[in-house]
Amino acid sequence: MQAWRVHTLGEPREAMRLEEVPEPVPGEGEVRPRVLAANVNFPDALLVRGQYQMTPPLPFTPGVEVCGETDDGRRVIANPSLPHGGFAEYVTAPAHALLPAPDTLDDAEAAALHIGYQTGWFGLHRRARLQAGETLLVHAAAGGVGSAAVQLGRAAGATVIGVVGGKAKARTAEELGCHLVIDRTAEDVAARVKEFTGGHGADVVYDPVGGDAYKASAKCIAFEGRIVVVGFASGTVPAPALNHALVKNYAVLGLHWGLYAAKDPAAVLACHTELTRLAAEGTVRPLVSERVPLAAAADAVQRLADGTTTGRLVVVPDPEGAAR
Repeated sequence: MQAWRVHTLGEPREAMRLEEVPEPVPGEGEVRPRVLAANVNFPDALLVRGQYQMTPPLPFTPGVEVCGETDDGRRVIANPSLPHGGFAEYVTAPAHALLPAPDTLDDAEAAALHIGYQTGWFGLHRRARLQAGETLLVHAAAGGVGSAAVQLGRAAGATVIGVVGGKAKARTAEELGCHLVIDRTAEDVAARVKEFTGGHGADVVYDPVGGDAYKASAKCIAFEGRIVVVGFASGTVPAPALNHALVKNYAVLGLHWGLYAAKDPAAVLACHTELTRLAAEGTVRPLVSERVPLAAAADAVQRLADGTTTGRLVVVPDPEGAAR
């Protein structure tokens, strides 16, 4: 089969190689789904660079989220067992963690429903306890992670402010239904949030960016607000001023979705059931901007790492079956 493999850590375009390799052999308690679609995630770029929390043994195939088909014909969502990641024709994955792919989504959309939307749901509901009528500020609102949070925020009845970088991404955020879109390249984020909310500020901030995005959040967070730290796509890990959190009575909440998968798998299944319901209603739908062939996977990971993408890039090994 064909698979992208990393022999030496580095930038995705240089470090990832498309090779002909044997099909992976599933271990105890694993299955070997055929990959129908593999969503490109920021952790894939971090894995290739050697900057993720864990590093699989070299060589490895990146790709942490797929929609696949099992030997018995089930269409499932899976997190592949590295080193046999999703940018390949087959993966291995824990049998107990497979989730049914929603019938209302095609393969590429189903592959993109899992990590980003689960992260958004746990971040907004389990960590921040977002309430209807509150104001939600979402950084990188036109990206894969941010667009999921926008949709979930609207589903919860929140007023959603989306922050983006550039006019093209602003149009995407508007189409997603943001009540206000702020272009951080041309506007003062904190000032616009305060103006829009009449000085109240954002009740909840969803931040997958870090760096300057976090600084802006702290300037416009509301009394008893909650800043959910999801990631650091900017490459800069902020150092929160805890004295500021004290005098303004707000909370800084960390979110690592993988811990829920490890410590509370029943909650993950319940979340998937809720996401499937929302997808069936049409309330949420992954923003798949491009379906790319397997041969273009390294370029897709690089573009995501460079921050030049909008929505989700999804690798489809079999283009003829891309819209099942």
